[in-house]
Amino acid sequence: MTNELATGQEAEKRINALLWNGAMTRFVRIGSGALATIDDCISQCFQEKPVVIIADSSTYLAAGQAANERLHAAGRDVLDPFLFEEKDLYAEYRFVEQLETFLRGTDAIPIAVGSGTINDLTKLASHQTGRPYMVVGTAASMDGYTAFGASITRDGYKQTMACPAPLAVVIDLDVIANAPPGMNAAGYADLIAKVPAGADWILADWAGVEPIDPDAWGLVQPQLRTWLGDPAGIRRGDRTALAGLVEGLIMTGLGMQRANSSRPASGADHQFSHLWDMQHHTHHGATPLHGFKVAIGTLASAAMYEWVLAKQAEMIATSPSAIRDRWPSWDRTEQDVRSNFANGFLAEQVLNQCRTKYMESNVLGKRLERLKSQWDAVSSELSRQLLPAKQIQSMLADAGAPHTPEAIGISRTRLRTSFGQAQKIRSRYTILDFLLEAGWWDHCITDLFEPGGFFHGS
Repeated sequence: MTNELATGQEAEKRINALLWNGAMTRFVRIGSGALATIDDCISQCFQEKPVVIIADSSTYLAAGQAANERLHAAGRDVLDPFLFEEKDLYAEYRFVEQLETFLRGTDAIPIAVGSGTINDLTKLASHQTGRPYMVVGTAASMDGYTAFGASITRDGYKQTMACPAPLAVVIDLDVIANAPPGMNAAGYADLIAKVPAGADWILADWAGVEPIDPDAWGLVQPQLRTWLGDPAGIRRGDRTALAGLVEGLIMTGLGMQRANSSRPASGADHQFSHLWDMQHHTHHGATPLHGFKVAIGTLASAAMYEWVLAKQAEMIATSPSAIRDRWPSWDRTEQDVRSNFANGFLAEQVLNQCRTKYMESNVLGKRLERLKSQWDAVSSELSRQLLPAKQIQSMLADAGAPHTPEAIGISRTRLRTSFGQAQKIRSRYTILDFLLEAGWWDHCITDLFEPGGFFHGS
């Protein structure tokens, strides 16, 4: 880790210097003891408006109580805290409605004290009641603090709902360093996912599906290797390593703000996580952390890319007859979706995503010809972006994050099935789509799980 990332204050300065006119987030405070400045942050963003702490029992003890006491001591108009008491609290729409009902009874500015779940619930409820909010982070566990949109499960379907990011963010590194075991490792896993997610965006750009937004890309990718540079420090709770992790996660959120999309942060890696969310996956009676599920999705993405980059352009069969022979009809695609998603409502949501990206074989042929003719340049750019799957696995282990599917309760058999299901649940173009379109799907997935493949005993 370089001296440049030695303190939270330096990360804070870099972030605030990059906040553009029109950014949803206007003020970021990072550092040891940053919680002590909460009243000053509120004054800069909300002046003298009344405020209310939103937390659960754990995050209230971690930082909410101290924040509440400081605000009272400063003479601010503070409502009694709103605390979620549910043991099964997660980012589900019924909890948004619960908070929304409370907020409609007051004009107070919500202060979300927590990490992913509390932030997403407060973000959407604040938007739906027509007011800004701020967040006090309690763990460097995900990239959603400053992200546009909230990842919410509604009627069993995990989706990103449009809503503005917080006006202000306060991250106290002392609080972050004392987060429950695994929380910061989950954030590290969420951040390392930007490596294959970036590759997915590169691939989508070359395929003519979704051009790269250079401003959003520039907020995330240039310093990504630096932010990821000390995984063992994350496990130890080293403040310098955590400052880099926090900076990376916040910058990723800003990248999503800039793009008005989660594309700068999310590719096939997150589709595995969203799939397991929809399947209500638990391990030892609890839902694995978001970043832990993303970790396995990241390994899957990296392994697929390694397989693909070992292939030559001439192996992409682009003749109209070859494409017609292998490309499924829409009726077959619909049948496949319904057989993979037994819940009727969920199947309809997945079909909507599939319809968006489905194309006839003649249109697919043009896309594949485009990629084949430029394959040397495409594969070269992807190779520069990516890290080997084994290296990612080692970095995850050093940070204290899961690095095998069994660590989150996913068997190899289930993981193999998940590849096909994950490809269907989002319209976003990723390595999963390319494998299917190129006619390489069966060969690649088989190779990954057979002897010598990445998921055969890794």
